Amino acid sequence: MNINFKQLEAFIWVSDLGSFRRAAERLNTTQPNISARISSLEDALKIKLMERDAGSVRLNAKGQELLTEARAILKGVETLIDVAGQSQNIEGVIKLGVTEMIVNTWLRDFLKQVKEQFPKLNVELMVDVSDNLRPELFSKSIDLAFQNGPFKRQTSGSEDLGTYPFVWVASPDIALTSQTQLTAEDIKQEPILTHARGTRPFEETEAHFLSTKGRPPTIIPSTSIAPCLHMALDGIGVACLPASMVHRDIKSGNLVQLNYPWVPTALQFLARYDAQTAHSNVVRVAKLAAKIAQAYPKTLIT
Repeated sequence: MNINFKQLEAFIWVSDLGSFRRAAERLNTTQPNISARISSLEDALKIKLMERDAGSVRLNAKGQELLTEARAILKGVETLIDVAGQSQNIEGVIKLGVTEMIVNTWLRDFLKQVKEQFPKLNVELMVDVSDNLRPELFSKSIDLAFQNGPFKRQTSGSEDLGTYPFVWVASPDIALTSQTQLTAEDIKQEPILTHARGTRPFEETEAHFLSTKGRPPTIIPSTSIAPCLHMALDGIGVACLPASMVHRDIKSGNLVQLNYPWVPTALQFLARYDAQTAHSNVVRVAKLAAKIAQAYPKTLIT
């Protein structure tokens, strides 16, 4: 009986993704190659593992039974590599979804550490707001998501990436920065730069200022928070951003922290994945991210 690692890997990915084409994309090969690996596995086992319909694939009862064993075999191989001390030779691709806040804080440190510790492991990035990463994670289009709550659906695997409080900031060229204590009316003198519509920071910011007396606020949301920071640096408005994003600009004097007593709820970040189906590479990378994230400054250093 001739069964190899690539056949089992193809079997697992086709099962998880329900598609020969998507499995081929994940394994960086062609659809005919995936089909050939599955056929060879079925021939070796002398059983049929899945039903092929137009545009879809589903496991039969025997395929479902053997899927658990196939996962166990692959995890055993991964454990063997670990015990042999050969983690640096792990190959593969991890599809990672991240929010822009992570991109603008410790993502570079994380990617450098991945390259140093796992030089043959490649990371493909998807950058989007947290709500858009959720369906990608549960459809298995990505393996791992660094995203903030609240989470409408829980995952079986996660690592704590820390809590990120907000601060109000503005360019020193704006007159507000000379005041020691600001009111809502003071803040509303300037455009308020914030996160995209539909996000919790935007909704909380909008609700807060609409509930205050006086003039209506001018709120400028952005699907990308980097422009909020850039506009704040250029004196276009005031911004409420995670302290981790602005601590360097405050330290350098490019921005000034505003003394306004209200901020949106701090962002709680997790590295989320499916512990039942994730390769050990995903778990390793998630734990590495947690280590790097916990060491990154999340509040202003005085």
